[in-house]
Amino acid sequence: MEQTTFDTFMALDIRAGTVISAEPFPEARKPAIKVVVDFGSELGTRKSSAQITDHYTPEGLIGRKVMAVVNFPPRQIGPFMSEVLVLGFPDADGAIVLAAPGDDVPDGSRLA
Repeated sequence: MEQTTFDTFMALDIRAGTVISAEPFPEARKPAIKVVVDFGSELGTRKSSAQITDHYTPEGLIGRKVMAVVNFPPRQIGPFMSEVLVLGFPDADGAIVLAAPGDDVPDGSRLA
């Protein structure tokens, strides 16, 4: 594994937020869900396309806390502009499980 510096890590702005809306994304090449995440008053809401359909439904995501990188440039995913990268880990079968804070934290809290 390649090593990096602490400064490189600190350049990533990873925040906690709450999913406020979610819907299927049938136009995506791989199964995905479009989510809108509330990152609090400083950042507001941001959109993301997430390939998380093995463990989650759009309805089940509403109100869920997630973590995301919020300072990557927006990325066009088919007809959808993804503004943040929602974070997750692959399970034993490679399906993504969302990363989330263990306790309730305010929307917009930055990973420290």
